[in-house]
Amino acid sequence: MIPASSFSGKRVSLFGLGGSGIATARALIEGGADVLAWDDNPDSVAKAGAVGITTANLRGADWARFSAFVLSPGVPLTHPKPHWTVELARGSGVEIIGDIELFCRERMLLTPAAPFIAITGTNGKSTTTALTAHILKSAGRDTQMGGNIGRAVMTLDPPQPERHYVVECSSYQIDLAPSINPTAGVLLNLTPDHLDRHGTMQHYASIKERLVAGSETAIIGVDDSWCAQIADRLERAGRQVIRISKRLPLTDGYFADGTNLMEAVHGRYGRVAFLEGIGSLRGQHNAQNALAAAAACLKVGLELGEIQSGLESFPGLAHRMEQVGRKGHVLFVNDSKATNADAAAPALSSFARIYWIAGGLPKEGGIEPLRGFFPRIAKAYLIGEAAPAFSATLGEAVPYEISGTLAAAVEHAARDAARDSSGEAVVLLSPACASFDQFKNFEVRGEAFRQAATAIDGVKPIGGTR
Repeated sequence: MIPASSFSGKRVSLFGLGGSGIATARALIEGGADVLAWDDNPDSVAKAGAVGITTANLRGADWARFSAFVLSPGVPLTHPKPHWTVELARGSGVEIIGDIELFCRERMLLTPAAPFIAITGTNGKSTTTALTAHILKSAGRDTQMGGNIGRAVMTLDPPQPERHYVVECSSYQIDLAPSINPTAGVLLNLTPDHLDRHGTMQHYASIKERLVAGSETAIIGVDDSWCAQIADRLERAGRQVIRISKRLPLTDGYFADGTNLMEAVHGRYGRVAFLEGIGSLRGQHNAQNALAAAAACLKVGLELGEIQSGLESFPGLAHRMEQVGRKGHVLFVNDSKATNADAAAPALSSFARIYWIAGGLPKEGGIEPLRGFFPRIAKAYLIGEAAPAFSATLGEAVPYEISGTLAAAVEHAARDAARDSSGEAVVLLSPACASFDQFKNFEVRGEAFRQAATAIDGVKPIGGTR
C-alpha cells in the first residue's frame, strides 16, 4: 500500500466503495487522513464498515470541512450529468480527484525521480501496459504495474528512487488526475468511445491529451488525426514529443516496417527491435503496442538488447489474441475480449487461414464491418444468439456451420483445421459479440475455449495455465 500522506490531518470525503474505492480509502486512512465514505450500494457500505472505514450518507455532510473529495472513476463527473456528490463538492469549492491523483502527489512528495510510465488510448493500452512492465521486469528492474489493469494504484508498493511504475489510465481516471506528470506519457490512439460519459469526441480527446501534456516526454501514436493534432500542438508548445506509427515511415520517431521496429532521426533510419517469430505480438496493432513500449523503456534507461529480450519472452494477455495451444500446424487462439466487430478486426487481420468461432449476444452492426477479412476465413463456426444473423451476413462468401455451443465449435473447428494442408491453420475464438447469452463474461468464455482446446488429444498448451 502507498499511504496517502499528502492528506495527513485533513478531512476527506470519498464516494465509490468498490475494490479500488476501499483500497483508496484505506490508503488515505493509513496516511493520516480523516475519511468519510459513501456508496449508493448498501452492500459496499457494509463491506467498507467491516474493514474500519467510517461511512455516512454524504448528502448530509458538512462539505465545507472537506479538503478534497475522492471520486470513483466509475461515477459520472460531467456526462450525462454530474453525480449528486460532484454537485455538492463543486457547490462548496472542494477539489475533486481520484486515486491516480493521489498516487501522483505521493510520488512527487516522496520520490519525484521514481520512473513513472503512464499509458492511455482507446485501444491497446492494457497490452502496452503489460508489455512495458514485462520488459522492465525481465531486465531486472524493480517494477510495479497497476491502475486500470490489475492492482488499484494505491495498493502498489511505495515510491523509491529506482522503483519503476507502469500505470494504465482510463479517460475517467485522467479526468480526476489534474497533476498527472509521468516520466513517459503514452497516448496510443483515439477513436470515438465513452461519449456517453464525455459528451463529445473533442472533450474525450482533450481529457486523453492531459496525460501526455503533463509528461516529461510524450509518446504519441500519430496514425489517427486526433492524436496527430495533439502531437503537433504539444510540440508547438515546447514539449518533448516522440511520434510512433504502425503504418507510415516517419522522419523522426519510431515506426513499424513489417516486423521491424525502426527509429528515425532526421530521416536516417535504424532498427531498434524486431517482432518476427513473436507469436504474442502478431499484427499491426501489436506493432504499435511494441513501439510505444520500446520508446517508453528507452526513455527510462533500458538498452536495446534488454528490450528485444523482453519482447521475445512476452506471453501476451489472457483473452487478447492469446495463444493457448498447438497441435502440429494448428494453432488455437483465444481472443474472447473481442466483444464487437471492431475489436475482432485485429485478430482477423493477423492470420491467413482462419477457422473462426464467432457469435454470442450480438452488438449493433453485426459482422458486416469485417467483410474485408472474409477471404482469410476457411470456415466459420457460429454460436449463441447471433448465429442466424451472422450466417445471413456470411452468406455464400464464407463456408459456415451453426455449431450452437462453444464446445461443439471448438471440436469441429479443430477437426477441420487438422485436415487443412495449406500451411498454418488457426482455430480462432474472436466472437465479435458479448458473452452474456451463454457465459457470465468474456473471461469465463475465454477460459472455456482454453479448456476445450487443450483437452483435445495431442494439443500442447502454450504459456501454461493462467
